[in-house]
Amino acid sequence: MIQSNIKNSTAISLADSLEKTFIIAYKENTDTLESALKKSGFDCEVLRQKHQPEYKDYSPSYLCLLNHRQAWEIAINQSKPTLIVEADFVPVVEMGKLPLPFNPIQENVGISWLYTCAPQIYSVSPEGYAEGFSTAMVAYIVTPAAAKCLLELEAEIRENPGPKAYSSWDSTIDKFWRQRKLENYVPFRNYGEHGGKPNLEHYKNGLSKTHRADVLYGKLAFMPLYIDAEKNYQLQFLLVRLKARLKGIARLAVGKYLRKPILQNSSSPQRLLRFAISRQFTFTP
Repeated sequence: MIQSNIKNSTAISLADSLEKTFIIAYKENTDTLESALKKSGFDCEVLRQKHQPEYKDYSPSYLCLLNHRQAWEIAINQSKPTLIVEADFVPVVEMGKLPLPFNPIQENVGISWLYTCAPQIYSVSPEGYAEGFSTAMVAYIVTPAAAKCLLELEAEIRENPGPKAYSSWDSTIDKFWRQRKLENYVPFRNYGEHGGKPNLEHYKNGLSKTHRADVLYGKLAFMPLYIDAEKNYQLQFLLVRLKARLKGIARLAVGKYLRKPILQNSSSPQRLLRFAISRQFTFTP
């Protein structure tokens, strides 16, 4: 049985909450990911970026943005929210049975991350929905209205700094939507792992080469790409997950996940503390 922090027993499952699920890819093999998502109940489709001559000098960060744009353009016309995942996402087993991380009848939802990188929480509703911040667009949900706003973001990036320059556009998403009075949500635990290998463009621009989920909802559906199958894969995986878990606990301990000013100014500090601590220290089967 899958546990969650959502107190509302009538909360609709993730798979039943969505219209479509898009895997955005270039040349990556997505067969295993497609199979895992379909098995979990998602109506899944792969969107592959077709190389154009003008893309030759484009930054990989901007090409990634264009790839996401494909999904946003379709999400605008859906009747329900859309799940978008990158080709190196690794879902947990039975991900479709997990709860939607936000209230489905709420109208001002911007983004809901299912995989978080450098997350923070701002508030937690009585039902357990956590408004917060993340970066990285490995796996997330957008509503039709929010997807329309994201097209504006792509237009802004295209104008400044431009297609050929590096942009950490995914780290501006929270600010972008909050300026438009939309609220963004983070899950109680991650719905999967970023299975990708080191990103050298991030590293050249002063960011970490890798990022992993600090705490997962359960077992992964398959082994991530960062594992070398020719070596002791079980030990590799254990060490990677241990490092990510310890980093998550350290961020909690030093006040990066739940910042002191947020806690001090909250009308429900106990709820925030309970959410922040229990996600790391309660059992998930």
